[in-house]
Amino acid sequence: MATGPAPPTAQERALLEAARDGDEEAYRQLVEPYQRELHAHCYRMLGSVHDAEDALQEASLRAWRGLGRFEGRSSLRSWLYTIATNTCLNQIARRPKRVLPVDFGPAADPHGPPPGAPQVESAWIEPYPDERLGLDDGLASPEARYEQRESVELAFTAALQHLPATQRAVLILREVLGFSAREVADSLDTTPASVNSALQRARKTVDERLPDESQQTTLRSLGDDKIRGIVEGYMDAMQRGDVDRVVTMLAEDAAWSMPPLASWYRGRDALAAFLARAPLSGAWRWRHLPAHASGQPAIGSYSWDPETGAYLPFALDVLTLRGTKIQEVTSFITRALRGTDPDYYARFPDQPLDPARLAAFERFGLPGRLD
Repeated sequence: MATGPAPPTAQERALLEAARDGDEEAYRQLVEPYQRELHAHCYRMLGSVHDAEDALQEASLRAWRGLGRFEGRSSLRSWLYTIATNTCLNQIARRPKRVLPVDFGPAADPHGPPPGAPQVESAWIEPYPDERLGLDDGLASPEARYEQRESVELAFTAALQHLPATQRAVLILREVLGFSAREVADSLDTTPASVNSALQRARKTVDERLPDESQQTTLRSLGDDKIRGIVEGYMDAMQRGDVDRVVTMLAEDAAWSMPPLASWYRGRDALAAFLARAPLSGAWRWRHLPAHASGQPAIGSYSWDPETGAYLPFALDVLTLRGTKIQEVTSFITRALRGTDPDYYARFPDQPLDPARLAAFERFGLPGRLD
């Protein structure tokens, strides 16, 4: 991207004039080139694909209504980012931050009581479909600090949600997108000095929460063949119900969480007990398909449903790797979870599909059933 403001091109000026006269097709052509990257920006701000879609729709409407106020002193791209950012800031002010279960509370005892009632959907970060990214790889500009794929990793997205809203906006605009301090100050109606101060505080918080190595660095060091071997090994062991094999693939301090359930587990011994008690108890038959989510390897997990005679989506398992070991499994469950009873922990894979979560699952190129 440009490092400083650039006025609209001749083509953009022609489309602007037509759009200001009410030409909706001209407006669509004007903003369409920026929709993918603006969607990813809204996701980073909000931690939710659903919320990002709502914010982008609202920002697009605001831009349409505000075309008469766009004077062309900045680039059209900067102007659209200003509107999208402030739309997200308004959303953040109206709702609690999203987190991952590992940030919500302490690890649970796999031998203890069953998980509590699921938290409301708006409590949790959602995974991001990689194909929605505006750029596939690398930095958005030479001034950016984080790669595009790195900036949607689960750990990075979770770290962002711990920032105050303005610091979050500053860090994303400066470090992910490479806007100048002056451009960010203009977007947030503040000063470059205030932007730089907020950036320093944001960097400190994010650096304290991020692992030493991003998933993109880890994945590049492993290479496609090793990654494929890890994913295929995980799918094979889960499908065969081989608890010992799954556990050998985990890091010593590995974690397993299952949004929207708040309960999560830490450590090989705890995870061996959890797997044997629940998903690999032998009560269910599983099938799996490889996928990608949030710039990370992922697996679509399907459980057998005798009523339909097919394997139906149960969860999208997003893997976080540390070297060749699985450091974390974040299993985004697709089922409608409606509270608990004494047998709930053993029965929750049998709950019906939640249409909204199924739609989210299918965003990752995964089918709605396996026959």
